[in-house]
Amino acid sequence: MTITDMTIQELASALRKGDLSSYEITSTFLNNIERLEPSVGAYITVTKDDALSMAEEADMSFREGDDPGLLAGIPMALKDNIATSGIRTTNASRMLENFVPAYDAYVTTCLRKNGAVFLGKANMDEFSMGDSTEASAFHVTHNPYDASRVPGGSSGGSAAAVAAGEAVYALGTDTGGSICQPAAFCGLVGMRPTYGLVSRRGITAYASSFDQAGPITRTVRDNAAVLDAIAVRDPKDGMASRFAPVPDGGYVGATENAFGNPVIGYVEEFSKGLNPSVRGALEHALQFYESTGARVVSLSFPHLEEALAAYYLLTSAEGYSAINRYDGVHYGYRAADAETVDDIYMLSRSDALGLEVKCRVLLGSYLLSKEHYDAYYEKAARIRTLVIQAFNTLFNACDAILAPVTTGPAPLLGTRNSESLNGQYSSDRFTVLAPLAGLPALAFPYGLTQEGLPIGLQLMGPRFSEGRLYMLATAYEDAHERLPRPRLLHELRNGNNHECP
Repeated sequence: MTITDMTIQELASALRKGDLSSYEITSTFLNNIERLEPSVGAYITVTKDDALSMAEEADMSFREGDDPGLLAGIPMALKDNIATSGIRTTNASRMLENFVPAYDAYVTTCLRKNGAVFLGKANMDEFSMGDSTEASAFHVTHNPYDASRVPGGSSGGSAAAVAAGEAVYALGTDTGGSICQPAAFCGLVGMRPTYGLVSRRGITAYASSFDQAGPITRTVRDNAAVLDAIAVRDPKDGMASRFAPVPDGGYVGATENAFGNPVIGYVEEFSKGLNPSVRGALEHALQFYESTGARVVSLSFPHLEEALAAYYLLTSAEGYSAINRYDGVHYGYRAADAETVDDIYMLSRSDALGLEVKCRVLLGSYLLSKEHYDAYYEKAARIRTLVIQAFNTLFNACDAILAPVTTGPAPLLGTRNSESLNGQYSSDRFTVLAPLAGLPALAFPYGLTQEGLPIGLQLMGPRFSEGRLYMLATAYEDAHERLPRPRLLHELRNGNNHECP
């Protein structure tokens, strides 16, 4: 087993036994980044010197008998919308290309306290508005399992870095599937926590009533370990929950809970339009849970199609409000040829914002106008309430819902813009549901298609049921072989390095 194959728990054990140093581990991942980045493009900024310095600090702590926590000395990546003091935070936008915050996001502070080593900032769709990481202002990120395909988005760089062996784990953010979808496309575990469980402070807002940060990892137990570190109540985040119950032994402890006889719901409407590989994966997983003592119940989810439309209406409206702060005056890009204040506003935004952001901002402006607010935004808000009520009813009948993450495996690069608007966004119909209701969703790998592409499934549960979701996913993970590493890593080990087109 190589260093890049080891889990957080395995690396933590080796560090405490003195079998490995953080400097050695971090150097290995930095070497992988140097060799693989031309093929993957997972990072916007690589912080080599900072990473090695943090690794040396972790090694010194171990030598002195200090133990900051399970994540100490282990290298990771942060999505580039998470503020990092002294490290460029671009949001994959020319608008913030040179922005270096003087503060950390709260989750960044939590990771520092746990001794994490920061390898760099991961690529993303600009301002998190996208689902393929093709909407970055810097470069496209490639899926490590097939470089001709997308890694998902908007946290595609975070997922690609972990899948390619360029980070042990990563943080992403999720507004409507931006953790779960790339995790599924890259054969990883991704947790979108309950809204309010993880602080949003210091994370660039896309849609503030939806946004949540969460971990992307290779295993369920690793994922739980990272959530233990970042699910710390922030008194300065007004939406942080004061009443989030923490499982005995933390989330890592929850992975070891007895399986018992849970009730798992299956929504019949979710089968519509699925790729045969995804449908087969869902059926097999349901059979597995039944065979281990779970009771599977068939359910119906009303308003499924309306929920997708409501999500895009609400997030575009909130995104419009969020992007308004970038005006070329206070900070960020300013058009050089602007002569008036109005010119600064218009030219700076025209020059520095990408097409996807402009489209969503224009839609949001339209929705919030006096003429259209009642017809669109108000109706979307009502549908959101209906989605919440539907979940409340479903969770009276089951403990968790097993669902697809997407309708199929990762699509080819460049195909998204050739689809109709309905086709572009319809693949998100399973991942927007939990965010609309503020619920947790855990994506985990099922297996590979015949073409070698990962397929992921997701478990959704009531508010603050992360521990139960981890327990259910661990049961599946322990009974199945871990997915093979991507072809890129095998080529790296054989000395074959190449650049993607």
